[in-house]
Amino acid sequence: MDTPMESIPAPAYMITGETGDWEVVIGLEVHAQVISQAKLFSGASTAFGGAPNSHVSLVDAAMPGMLPVINRACIEQAVRTGLGLRAQINHRSVFARKNYFYADLPQGYQISQYELPVVGEGTVILDMPDGSSRAVGIERLHLEQDAGKSLHDQHPTKSFIDLNRSGVALMEIVSRPDMRSPEEAGAYLRKLRSILRYLGTCDGNMEEGSMRADVNVSVRPVGSTELRTRCEVKNVNSVRFVMQAIEVEAARHVEIWEAGGAVEQETRLFDPGKGETRSMRSKEEAHDYRYFPDPDLLPLEFDDAFVDGIRATLPELPDDKKTRFIQDFGLTPYDASVLVVDRREADFFEAVAQGRDGKTAANWVISTLFGTLNKLGKGIDESPVSAANLGTLLDLIADDTISGRIAKEVYEIMVETGEAPDAIVEARGLKQVTDTGAIEAAIDQVMATNPDKVEQVKGGKDKLLGWFVGQVMKATQGKANPGMVNDLLRKKMGGEGS
Repeated sequence: MDTPMESIPAPAYMITGETGDWEVVIGLEVHAQVISQAKLFSGASTAFGGAPNSHVSLVDAAMPGMLPVINRACIEQAVRTGLGLRAQINHRSVFARKNYFYADLPQGYQISQYELPVVGEGTVILDMPDGSSRAVGIERLHLEQDAGKSLHDQHPTKSFIDLNRSGVALMEIVSRPDMRSPEEAGAYLRKLRSILRYLGTCDGNMEEGSMRADVNVSVRPVGSTELRTRCEVKNVNSVRFVMQAIEVEAARHVEIWEAGGAVEQETRLFDPGKGETRSMRSKEEAHDYRYFPDPDLLPLEFDDAFVDGIRATLPELPDDKKTRFIQDFGLTPYDASVLVVDRREADFFEAVAQGRDGKTAANWVISTLFGTLNKLGKGIDESPVSAANLGTLLDLIADDTISGRIAKEVYEIMVETGEAPDAIVEARGLKQVTDTGAIEAAIDQVMATNPDKVEQVKGGKDKLLGWFVGQVMKATQGKANPGMVNDLLRKKMGGEGS
């Protein structure tokens, strides 16, 4: 018997159409440029930003008789990435020729991998904003060479070709169609970029083109398990644009299906300015590319020792670091996931938190420091406040040298001057007043000038105690210990309101 529709949980993201609710099905093919000094099959430089055609070897330009030679470093980076994705490493893989014509593809084919990629199935765990986790399957990771770049804005009637990127090693990381919302796709890209940066296999700079995504989108009625015709939105170069492209393309599919039409499988481009996708070409199938093993390259084979040697060099990855931060520092899963996105930020936090209260350290790093860096437009490496100085500030709060309010004042001075917090406190006389006599004198003065409010507190109006605390703090320029002020006030009020 069919499962009643009422018993099927609704997806988190739905498109409401005239005929019912629709679910979006998303898969991503991410092209990640391998961090290496040389290209996949030649010794030419991979440096970004060189003059056009200044990083091109005879192999990259496809001169007659030039033969490709595999760059071992690129293979190691692909295996390293596969291990970081907890994926199967294939000890035998084959490079194939993928035949198609682009003006900026001088060989007339791309050397890629088809049936036998270097990395097989793996998994990426997504950390969603609501604290939940989602697993997205990795289908494969294969190596291929990049094409060059056509420049259409350099001349009114001509297009120019820059082959600097031609032959640069790319890892194409293909996910399963496991994502169901733009938010999940965004979380997947951010998590994947984080893993690649931890591993040091790709810098993840989407604005420079070293990481970009092809977005596969289809829709189906909520409750259906059918995979309908998908379209591929090509070469999207930011997380925000990927999420926007999914919304636009999914809505287009729903409109077509509800009008009684059928979505055609094709490759499309996303125009963020107009908020629309446009048809580029009909989607090719594998047989259209006439794949066959590259006759100039032997199969790629390696043993367990090669893989184990790379595995031994892996850093602690984001998921493992998150678990440790939760266990060692008592952080919430959300705070831990925020802190481990960037390896340098995680190291900064750990330096601050070591030997101190982890939750307090996380709050200062996430809420205060990250807010400052965002406002200044700086990264953690450019932080005007060092980890050592921020840790010292927390020590001054913990040992009651300064109050939390004074700490914020000291922090602002640290941001402006880069000075150490203990030096700021000493030079500006900001030490917290913990002398009972001095605090009592301030309390007596405030009580003497507000006898009516004193009577109200003694009569049971507890809320006015907070007002008295504020007045005493004001009288002591915020230097009095708030806890001592509270305790002494309650005693002087005869214990009322306690």
